[in-house]
Order: sequence, then structure tokens, then C-alpha cells
Amino acid sequence: MTQARREFLKTAGIASLCIPFLGMSRGTKKEPIAFQEIVKPPALRNGDTIAITSPAGAVWDAKQIDLFCTILHNLGFKTKTGQTLREKYGYFAGTDEFRAGELNSFFSDKDVSAIFCMKGGWGCGRILPLLDYENIRKNPKILMGFSGITSLLIAILSKTGLVGFHGPVGNSGWNDFTLDYVKRVLIKKEKVLYTSTGKEEDKPLTLFGGKAKGMLIGGNLSVIAGMMGSDFLPTWKNKILFLEETGEEPYRIDRMLTQLKLCGVLDQISGFVFGKCVKCLAEEPEKAFTFQQVLQQQIIPLKIPAFYGAMIGHIENKFTIPLGIEAEIDSDKGTISLLEQVVS
Repeated sequence: MTQARREFLKTAGIASLCIPFLGMSRGTKKEPIAFQEIVKPPALRNGDTIAITSPAGAVWDAKQIDLFCTILHNLGFKTKTGQTLREKYGYFAGTDEFRAGELNSFFSDKDVSAIFCMKGGWGCGRILPLLDYENIRKNPKILMGFSGITSLLIAILSKTGLVGFHGPVGNSGWNDFTLDYVKRVLIKKEKVLYTSTGKEEDKPLTLFGGKAKGMLIGGNLSVIAGMMGSDFLPTWKNKILFLEETGEEPYRIDRMLTQLKLCGVLDQISGFVFGKCVKCLAEEPEKAFTFQQVLQQQIIPLKIPAFYGAMIGHIENKFTIPLGIEAEIDSDKGTISLLEQVVS
């Protein structure tokens, strides 16, 4: 038995802590409903309360929680921290029932105006069947995160029509660039034009020229690939798909894009944006394609507007991108334009 396995078994007893949430999440859960229209959550206002949860990975550095709360307080918000921020169950922030129950409770809480995720990591996919989608639709709120939070954003949009936000998590770098987009999208209700930082290393690269319109859907590539075949996905026709990834070799990116291709996703979308692929280098480059070559092979034959290099992903300077909102991309300029307000 490995040390990791022994540690896991020792922490298994923490499952008993989820008892208060078990009855809530299972007792109120109803069959998911198919949404008929897009639901836009209310914009954030000064003095609103933001709940902070960790629906996937455990938070190992408690100082990050205090730092994030300070950032939000300085922006004029109150905070309500979830119990998941301090739970450890293997690599999760509590059992599946515990994490799902907390998210369900925050959507029900009338004092909470928005829900921000403390971190990503694997785990959200496991709680999708435990969420109360009817309750979420009746209590629309801003839900924001990225990476592993992708499955939550997509599933909730697919089941309820609620617009979600692919943006920074609590342990992200909340610098001026990132904060600016959070404010413009969630507070000021702007129809944002997303452009790069202007730095040479952030200059977008055109894969196939032109403009395309469609509803924005996307997030982490491996998370989306892992959802293929489930009933937590939207229809892909005429959508603009945006992706990001980190720590994956080019052949794995190739494999996951091929999975999307074989499932019919890439043949239906109207436009394609790949944000940043961080640390996506081959271990043996002389025997491999580069990440850019994989994109060229997979995306250019689609003959739809497509570009690489948007400020989306595991990077310090991040866009806050809404899922479920109509937008237009210009792949020659490397821009994304929102065509409507994203909050009410």
C-alpha cells in the first residue's frame, strides 16, 4: 500500500462531515430541466456578498483564502466563505455530496449575489448529477472560475440557460489587466471588445481568416473532452468555441481535438479561439509536432474563422469571458466582441 493511499484512507472519515449537506442536496434535487432561453444573472453592485467555494480541488494554502477575501473587500464587496475551503478529502475539498451541497446552498442563499471559485482542479465533473438545476435557474447568480470549473459552467448553461463566466479563481493573479475585465463585464455591464495586452508575446496568430458570429462556449480542453458523451453538454451548431490548456504535450492536444472532431463538435461550430496553451511542449521535440502544428492540422481544414493566443487560460493576464452570450470574433485581428450585455 502506498503512502498516498494510506493518507487517503485516513482522511476518508471526513465523509461524515457532509451529513448536513446530504439531506439538502438530495432532498431538494429534481430532474434537470432543459432551458428555453438564456438567463442573465444580476450585475454586481457595491456592498453585494460574494460567496467563495471550492467545488473541486482542496485548498492547501489557507493564506490564499485571506488574500482573496481582502481583494474582494477592497473592491467594495462582502464575502461569505464556504466550508469547502478548509475541507480535505484526498485531493478534493470534501466529498462529492459535500461540495455539491455547498454550491446548491449558495444558489439558494438570498444574501449571496455571486459565487466565485477559490481554485480549479479535477472534481467538478463528479458533482454534476448532484446539482439542483431547477433551483439554480430560479436563483440566477454570477458563477465564475476557469480550468476545472469549466464543467460546472457548461453543465449549468446547458441545463438551465444561466450565463456563466470563465474568469479568474481565488488563487489567480488579480492584477490590473484581470481586474479591469472583471469590472467591465460583471459590474459595468459593458459589451466588451477583448484585445491582447499589446505585448509581442501575446500577439494573436491567425489560423484561418475572417469573422464569425455565434454563442460563446468553451473552457479547458481536457475537461470538455472528458464530458463528451454526457448529457451535460449544449448543442454545438453555430457556436464559437474557445479553449485553453496547460501542461499537455502536443500529442495529447491532438488526441483531445480529435475526440471533439469525432464527436461532431468541430464540424458544427462557426468560429474557433484557442487561448493559451501553457507548458505544452513535447518531451522529445525531434519526434513530435509542435502545438502550433497540431492546431494547423486540426483547425485550418475546418475553414472557419480561427485564431490562437487570446488572453484565456492559466496565465496572469486573464479575460472574463461569458458562456452563453452572442459574440463576434475577428480572426485577422485576434479579437472577440460581445454583441449584448452579459448581466442584467
